[in-house]
Amino acid sequence: MGRINITNGEQLVSESGLIRFEGMLETGPFFVLLVEDDINDEALVHRALRSMEPNCIVLVARDGSEAIDYLFRTGPFEGLKTQPRPDLVILDLKLPKVGGLEVLQKVRDNETTSLLPVVVFSSSSEQGDVDQCYRLGVNSFVQKPLDYDEFIEAVRLIGRYWLGFSHRAPHSSLLSDAEMIEPDF
Repeated sequence: MGRINITNGEQLVSESGLIRFEGMLETGPFFVLLVEDDINDEALVHRALRSMEPNCIVLVARDGSEAIDYLFRTGPFEGLKTQPRPDLVILDLKLPKVGGLEVLQKVRDNETTSLLPVVVFSSSSEQGDVDQCYRLGVNSFVQKPLDYDEFIEAVRLIGRYWLGFSHRAPHSSLLSDAEMIEPDF
């Protein structure tokens, strides 16, 4: 069963693996899809985003395959109609099943998700990784700091910029499944 954890204090995953949201604000909270396999980094990102913006709901995919399934409503997420589209994807590179570069490529190759803001947040300091991410159309590449305070501040800055200062992309949580274009894979 596909499972995306929603780290806003409760896990809202039904037996079928579908996520249900109830009581969303009319203007809507901010939705961030965090694609991260390290539970410690997940907890830190969640803590930083929620301390910056209490209306931030962090959906977590623990591998690239799960992220692709959620974004394109395939596999266990096929047929989701009322689920939010993320306002921002925070993507690790080194992931199980499907790597971050492949996730980024699929996001950029699909007309429905091509404008989705994607920030790579990775421990990699390899210039080749940075170059490849920008060639594939990443919006930003941020190396994960090793220091706790710097890590938290980096995530807050990412959140402040992409959820506060910039305008939401037209793909945002307002798209219906009828507007969704099937991916070519």
